[in-house]
Amino acid sequence: MTTNARDLRALALLDEPVRRTLYDWVAAAGHAVSRDEAAAGAGISRALAAFHLDRLADAKLLDVEFRRLSGRTGPGAGRPAKLYRRASRDVSISLPARRYQVPAELFATAIEQMAGDIPPVPLRVVARQLGQSVGAPARAAAGPRPSRSRLRDAMLVALADRGYEPRETGSGEIRFGNCPFDALVDDHRQLVCGMNLALAEGLLDAIGDNRLVARLDPQPGLCCVAITAEGDGAPERAG
Repeated sequence: MTTNARDLRALALLDEPVRRTLYDWVAAAGHAVSRDEAAAGAGISRALAAFHLDRLADAKLLDVEFRRLSGRTGPGAGRPAKLYRRASRDVSISLPARRYQVPAELFATAIEQMAGDIPPVPLRVVARQLGQSVGAPARAAAGPRPSRSRLRDAMLVALADRGYEPRETGSGEIRFGNCPFDALVDDHRQLVCGMNLALAEGLLDAIGDNRLVARLDPQPGLCCVAITAEGDGAPERAG
């Protein structure tokens, strides 16, 4: 079976509404979840959640791990729970088959070999301009005199539309749950992270809340960029 055919069969599973809701909830959780958590989050029974979760895991759309949720070990600690998280592999379909990652790898390698600074200034400039073009309609949609909460909501929507899966932490920091350019990160991390940062800075320029600051803060399982506000330990942005 070709890769396209396998991915097509996997994605076809998401056409079932309950299964898609469950998958979306697990993906948004940002950590491995139990059957009970997934069932409660999707509003379905545990038995139904277990059935769909295992179907998604069989299709490699979810990764599975086993862990004792109590943290105890030894006799009497109980059996490890089966936990699920979004699969680390990419699933994509192109008919006919396209291989855009190959030229992307070539472009990234060529840029790194030609440039002194990584990412080079021209790339940072165009990435920032792209961020501004993404943020401008979001700012306009927030209204003529928006509150900071409305600007923040507009920014979150814009980031989600670009595939960054923004998540707000308890401290108010915004982390990106996904890097849209993850296929390049392992071999071109400095280039990709710098591009993501410039794009986020451009988006914040257009949003217009000078309290918000984008910075690099790589964390396992997350995109390298975080957005904080003045008062959360981040300096105020100029202009």
